[in-house]
Amino acid sequence: MAKEGNRDQKRPNFIRRFFSVLGPGLITGAADDDPSGIATYSIAGAQLGTSLLWTAFITWPLMAPVQMMCARIGLCTGKGLGGALRQKFPKQVVAIVALALLIANTINVGADLSGMADAAQMLTGLNSHYFVVFFGGTIAFATVRFRYYQLANILKWLAASLFAYVITAIVIRPHWSTIVYDTFVPSWPKGHEAWATLVAILGTTISPYLFFWQASQEVEEEKAMGRRMIVQRQGATSREIRDRKLDVGVGTFFSNLVMYFIILTTALTLHVHGQTNIETSSQAASALAPLAGKFAATIFTLGILGVGFLAIPTLTGSAAYAFAETFHWRQGLDQKFKSARAFYGVIILSTIVGIGLDFANVNPVKALFWTAVINGLLAPFLLVGILTVASDAKIMNKQCSSLLGRSVVGLTALVMFGAAIGMFVF
Repeated sequence: MAKEGNRDQKRPNFIRRFFSVLGPGLITGAADDDPSGIATYSIAGAQLGTSLLWTAFITWPLMAPVQMMCARIGLCTGKGLGGALRQKFPKQVVAIVALALLIANTINVGADLSGMADAAQMLTGLNSHYFVVFFGGTIAFATVRFRYYQLANILKWLAASLFAYVITAIVIRPHWSTIVYDTFVPSWPKGHEAWATLVAILGTTISPYLFFWQASQEVEEEKAMGRRMIVQRQGATSREIRDRKLDVGVGTFFSNLVMYFIILTTALTLHVHGQTNIETSSQAASALAPLAGKFAATIFTLGILGVGFLAIPTLTGSAAYAFAETFHWRQGLDQKFKSARAFYGVIILSTIVGIGLDFANVNPVKALFWTAVINGLLAPFLLVGILTVASDAKIMNKQCSSLLGRSVVGLTALVMFGAAIGMFVF
């Protein structure tokens, strides 16, 4: 059933419409470049130079259809991804997925908070532990205190912080003629290290938490329009689907563009000067100073802080949505705390454990490795589940994803299965 409304009647000019439709897709895409993702891309550039630049152009056409399929599920079913999966799979299976997501996301939150705190320590000289508590507490409070439309507006503006990495690359004045080949001609990964890095890039770029967040944001957008009941949210107009395709396309392109410039920046500075032993985003930032100048290093560092504030609510929120939809809790960032205690409890718990990981001196690199392992195992199976839901005419209210979209998502699942196998085989 298509939603009623007058959206198709008024047609604002393209520029105004372009900026008005940017929202869930832009936020989700920008959140993909979290501090742990920045660390992964920095390691790729420092260790392997420009040899993996081509991955930015491969991951975008894989990531965009996946996120659009999740958006379509939210738009057409009126439910988040967890709720849609519950209609197709046993509750126990979805609960296991939600638990794995919570574990991976919480480890990621801890690594992101550590990355942000280390970056803040570089700028101020104060002990990073203070910043971990401050950042974690501030983000958790804002997520619980602000309603969805308020939080969404803040997150949209924080996405601008990712331009720091484009600026950093421009400041170091790369010789474009020397990197065109590695940009457009894929090179086969050589050895275990290169394969592991490729898997890490895929797992960081096409992450399960983004699937859940994208679909749940669609539901939140609908609620903000006054569609409080599921029946009011079922189905989508052609205008809504077109708008979201534009939003998701821009958000995922922006995400992969930033990934490209981070790999490029670290390849042309750290790798060229033999500094390949980079384990965190803050190490990459500090190493940039003597090579690319203090301004470039400062911009790089500020970007870590900005995107951390953007990504952590996405990580904790996506796990909360997954649990709430699985166990039928009252949920949503439009709810007050007393009305959705269990939902917000997951957000608070994930943040507290993430803070605790820093004080327990858990190695952030090892933590990210285990996050990658969990996501690497979860993502391809979850993609199969998403594909199954998006192909079910009854669940999707006769608005299934296109054959092309389903084919690309199926290919993405195969690529992620293959990359994981390649890491172990080679």
